[in-house]
Amino acid sequence: MPKRTSPRDAQRIEVADDLDDVVTDKREGWRATAAKARRRQRRYSKQLTNELTRMARNDQDDL
Repeated sequence: MPKRTSPRDAQRIEVADDLDDVVTDKREGWRATAAKARRRQRRYSKQLTNELTRMARNDQDDL
């Protein structure tokens, strides 16, 4: 069973298209409805996007 997506996975993203590949929900098949699975995927995507933004700001501050 794959592990759940965490904000640390943001380091594996090189381009925006990689976001969909990195986001995984290990309990996707267990969700009561497809809508809940999509909602969870959106949440994971949002967490990674926020982490990427934070990482970019930290890189910019280091310059």
